[in-house]
Amino acid sequence: MSTAPARGTTVAGFRILGEGIRAEPRVFAVSVVGAVLFGGLTVADAWALGWATEHGITPALRDGEIGTGVLVAIAALFVGIALLRALGVIARRVGAGVMQYRLQAQGRRAVTRRYLALPMSWHQRHPTGQLLSTANSDVEATWGPIAPMPMALGTLAMMVIAVGQMLAADVVLALVGLLVFPAVITANLAFQRRSQGWAMRAQQLRAELSEVAHESFEGAQVVKTLGREPEETARFGAVAHELREANIRLGLLRAVFDPLMSGLPTLGVLLVLLVGVGRVEAGATSPADLVTVCYLLTVVAFPIRSLGWVLGEFPRSVVGHGRVAEVLAATGEMAFGTRRLPTPVRGDAGATLELRGVDYAYPGADTRVLRGIDLTVAPGRTVAVVGATASGKSTLTTLLSRLVDPDAGQVLLDGVDLRDLAPGELARAVAVVPQTAFIFDDTVRGNVTLGLDVADDDVWWALRTAQVDDVVAALDGGLDARLGERGASLSGGQRQRLALARALVRRPRLLVLDDATSAVDPEVEARILAGLRAQVDTTLVVVAYRKATIGLADEVVHLADGVVRERGTHADLVRRSESYARLVNAYEDARDDAREEVRA
Repeated sequence: MSTAPARGTTVAGFRILGEGIRAEPRVFAVSVVGAVLFGGLTVADAWALGWATEHGITPALRDGEIGTGVLVAIAALFVGIALLRALGVIARRVGAGVMQYRLQAQGRRAVTRRYLALPMSWHQRHPTGQLLSTANSDVEATWGPIAPMPMALGTLAMMVIAVGQMLAADVVLALVGLLVFPAVITANLAFQRRSQGWAMRAQQLRAELSEVAHESFEGAQVVKTLGREPEETARFGAVAHELREANIRLGLLRAVFDPLMSGLPTLGVLLVLLVGVGRVEAGATSPADLVTVCYLLTVVAFPIRSLGWVLGEFPRSVVGHGRVAEVLAATGEMAFGTRRLPTPVRGDAGATLELRGVDYAYPGADTRVLRGIDLTVAPGRTVAVVGATASGKSTLTTLLSRLVDPDAGQVLLDGVDLRDLAPGELARAVAVVPQTAFIFDDTVRGNVTLGLDVADDDVWWALRTAQVDDVVAALDGGLDARLGERGASLSGGQRQRLALARALVRRPRLLVLDDATSAVDPEVEARILAGLRAQVDTTLVVVAYRKATIGLADEVVHLADGVVRERGTHADLVRRSESYARLVNAYEDARDDAREEVRA
């Protein structure tokens, strides 16, 4: 397992902590003050123990009795220290927890904002499971060391005070005890060096595990209908096994590192006792000073352990931070302009759509999907886009909604290049309904409006136009009926019609249907399109296959091999284009054959 230099990991870890401190300075200050209070009062226990030994225990052993006043003073001293120390613990823990959770929330919001800003081409190159892992596991790992950090700083202050008291009590015994510090530094460097590679591997495997699980859940219907449960279980189990092994490796390293960090100060206590007994017998030091130094060495053990907790989280933190940073530094987001679309004479008038010399190729592909597309659609007109599979129809719809930008040429709406529009301007004018309708686990109203402030009358109008109002009315709760995850309670055609209503309620000036009624009965589809032409004053672009649908269009654009092969009415193209007639007839023939097979 390859590893990064231990020093580089430690420096990077402290740099990450610095980012967190600068983001939440006040909360961090409260937590550190609490930690310093706790540390200082923990050291005060040593002074109190020494004072009690000198003024209470030693005289009692010598004289056989102890005064009531001395007992009360000793009890009050320890109780007061304990109460103040408890207050420090509360401030430290609350501050550290608030700081960690705030930073994690900020990190997740930053990653999510970046996901939303990046184009679809970037998302297509990154599996959804890995994106989920980055937003969750990697962000959490990044700020893992922030919770123990205030304690470590507070206990470092405690260690400085303790070392000062040790030196004040007996310089020789203090120096003997401090011999453990070189061993502590060596142990930390060794741990960082050995664990970095395994931490990196574990974080990568968490992303892979999330990816496999996401694919299995998304494809649950395919997995179950094809009986692939054992294979999917084995696929998940293989990655889970690798993750378990990586975590076990990390756990074994921590199992050695943590006890070692705790045991080294104890070794220092033994050395101090060996040297201290001789010094007490020689009269070079007092029993009280020996007890004080030994106790302070046990106190020093806690700062060493707390520092070990922070340093032990560094490898995973550095790896998680690196994965988050890759997302935040990803480029390719779309640039926006400042222009607004012209205000139509009537508020719901259709828009003029124009494509000029549009070329597009997917990233990494050698062949352009669209080449030299020139197309103009007048306001309120209906255009059907027809073509064989992989002819560029769906790619054209992504260009019209600006999910991607053309490599060459322009896409204009009312004479304005889509790239020059201000953020949000295009979404107010254009609505796209894809073939695969996504339904949220929400109510009917929530799925149609998606947070838009729309009156229920407008929602019902959209549902009626999409020919799905009867379905909604039959649901228990109507508009308030919950549809389940991905609309599990609806059929495929009902989900498509609900997605269409979602677009219609926004009164778009350009409506793009990418085979959005493929799961709808042809008669219902015809009623939908007729209703759109009669009731919705919009420019309509329809990717279609059925003759009945195509026949309702004012104009048909035949795409073939990424270029516009022919344009005209459906009847005209059937007469003069053999390839077009063969294409549109192929769908009807295939549907008729399927019906014959069902009858048989």
